[in-house]
Amino acid sequence: MSITRREFLKGTAAGAAGLAVAGLFGAGKEKTVIAAEETTEAAAAAEAAQQPANVQAFLSANLNPQDYDYTQNDVEDFAKTKIFEPWQFGPLTIENRIVKSAAGSAYLPTAKKEEIIAEYTNWAKGGAGLIWIEDFANLYTNYPASYKVYSREDCYVSDIAAAIHAEGKFCGYQLSLMGASFSGFDASTAEEYASAHADDMTLEELKKLQEDFIDAAKFLKEQGVDAIEINAAGNNIGQAFLSRNRNARTDEYGPQSIENRVRFLREIIEGIKEVNGKDFPVQILINVIEENDKDLGQRASFTTAEENQMIAKELENAGADALHLRLGPYAMHVAEFASDLYFTGYGINGTTAMGTQFDFSKHFQGKLIANHSGCGLNMNIAGEVKSAVSIPVGTVTYMDPAHAPNYFVEAIDAEKFDFMLMTRPMIADPEYVNKLKENRIDEIRPCNRCLSCHFDTDKEGNFYEHCRVNACHMRAYHDEMPEGYDVVPAETAKKVMVIGGGPAGMEAAHIAAQRGHTVTLYEKNGYLGGLLPFANTIKGPHENLSEYMTYLKKELEVYNVTVETGTEVTAEMINEAAPDAVILAVGGVRDTLGLEATAGTSIVSIADIMTAELGDNVVIYGGGAQAVDVTMYLQAQGKNVTIIMPDAEAALDKEQSSWVRTFVKPMIYARGTNVWPNAQIVSVGDGEVTFLGDAGVNLTIKCDTLVEAMDMLPNTSLLDGVDSAIATYAVGDCKEPWNIAEAVATANIAARNI
Repeated sequence: MSITRREFLKGTAAGAAGLAVAGLFGAGKEKTVIAAEETTEAAAAAEAAQQPANVQAFLSANLNPQDYDYTQNDVEDFAKTKIFEPWQFGPLTIENRIVKSAAGSAYLPTAKKEEIIAEYTNWAKGGAGLIWIEDFANLYTNYPASYKVYSREDCYVSDIAAAIHAEGKFCGYQLSLMGASFSGFDASTAEEYASAHADDMTLEELKKLQEDFIDAAKFLKEQGVDAIEINAAGNNIGQAFLSRNRNARTDEYGPQSIENRVRFLREIIEGIKEVNGKDFPVQILINVIEENDKDLGQRASFTTAEENQMIAKELENAGADALHLRLGPYAMHVAEFASDLYFTGYGINGTTAMGTQFDFSKHFQGKLIANHSGCGLNMNIAGEVKSAVSIPVGTVTYMDPAHAPNYFVEAIDAEKFDFMLMTRPMIADPEYVNKLKENRIDEIRPCNRCLSCHFDTDKEGNFYEHCRVNACHMRAYHDEMPEGYDVVPAETAKKVMVIGGGPAGMEAAHIAAQRGHTVTLYEKNGYLGGLLPFANTIKGPHENLSEYMTYLKKELEVYNVTVETGTEVTAEMINEAAPDAVILAVGGVRDTLGLEATAGTSIVSIADIMTAELGDNVVIYGGGAQAVDVTMYLQAQGKNVTIIMPDAEAALDKEQSSWVRTFVKPMIYARGTNVWPNAQIVSVGDGEVTFLGDAGVNLTIKCDTLVEAMDMLPNTSLLDGVDSAIATYAVGDCKEPWNIAEAVATANIAARNI
């Protein structure tokens, strides 16, 4: 089904066009030139047969090649590595090098006070040495920020600080300001929001804004906060002074010198030190390097690594006690701290979310670690900044030593950074740091990097932030989980039968067992994982689904769940076993079009694409996440893929997080896939299919293979014959097909209710 790079080059080397394509790879030794007299019609046909049908997509998939060997682990004892050595942040001695960055969900109007305090408490209990509180309150006098939920009077920062201190940890608060109005400038659109300039304010307004930052820092110290971080990266106002792209001032705060560009922040740092004491720690967050992702390659006014070394020195001279470094793309704010989104989606490494791709050997000055799926992306360039200053330097973008032990231990030993900042891995598992220190890596619930935790939406399009693998995040203390984060022991131990060994079944089994129930899990296949092995193959390693399977299996072992694979359960077996409760987690069933294949067009289920013989022209019927994942997988093989979907175009990739859709969909279109929404297939011809869609007329397109990838259907019939005395629960896709996150959540909640 796939074609290798070597085969592709050999197949395209004949003729000028073939030589041009091969030259893109720089693979001179592999070129095979065929003399004109040897290029018969038969030879040309043979060469064409080796060439991918979609050369553009094939080339795109080979840009920014990845090396996944970086995840190796030879660390014998994490507690003895430099990761768990203390470091000095001003007068504060931080006990380890893992820092919780300022992010979470406290800014949501749906977040409850007890929920957020408990979440910060869990991160402190979980071992993070320093915890930054996100800027969720409007602490300013002159420039009220409409997106901040709380006022000074009701922001409960003191309660969060007290909870963190009770666990023996330090806490800081990040001050940020985005989208504010200056001199009538209203950042009401996405474009304005991303490009507020330093020259949008008068000198008087500038001074008032500085006073706001200083006064807010004074207030926060009074609330018990140990340190302040000023967010001068991304779309925040501090960055607008540092970047030549956003600073056209002609006064002493203009871009004419590094000293001028830092002046705005220098005076804030000095003001904070004056009101809070010279020893009060201040950390500055800046873009470590910038790039124009909106107009790719047009970067003349964007900050270079060399400039940032000088800026870092000036910030140190201004009194900054530490630096936090992250990436600086212009348009996509989320990619500043979740830069690994550039690697989401099979075969589209470097996607900008705008239908273009970075060439990481050239963009960002070629300084990023761009061959490890975004993990530790900024570490090398952070090392360059660290070499220019004497204060501690930390960096972000999937800094996950449990994922890649050797990689991070070697990096911190090489002094590329002093501390690593993370949030997503600690949302996935609040006990992350303690488990790492105790060498319990396979018990760490791994972040899937799906971004369901950040500005996501639910099925109806409502704002909705949850974690795919941690069902407690943003559910604890709400109606679904009123007891909070902790798994409460059952009052009476019961016999529980779990049917289905996918993520929902394994989640339900280990949660029920953790509560004290006796649990047996049954899986009809000879292996556990359900659709996870298939998803891992189609999606690739980026989402850590293989690690997630390892974690779930380990939890079954830790909580003594009995596992029976190769066993298909019937209602009679359930009744005979007479459990107190049954949790059905067998997944949904595949729908079919009921059409007949022809000599020129085969019809295969999406579940069979790994073993089926597929032609060059593939039509996928369906527009859900599985259909989109398979589209990218086949595009990378050089297939021409068309999507015909029964739903509206807005539903394309609907089960994925909002951010994954944002980065994936433009690349699907850019690589030549046509999407036909609100459409039904009318007939299957010989090498073609005919469909009726919004155009109102029948359209016929080439199709060697039709893939049935419709939404899955519920599958709860097994429970129909179960004795009514047995409590039954249907969870995951068998009850309501959607995605892994919802499957895991329904399973966790069901197990908590037995």
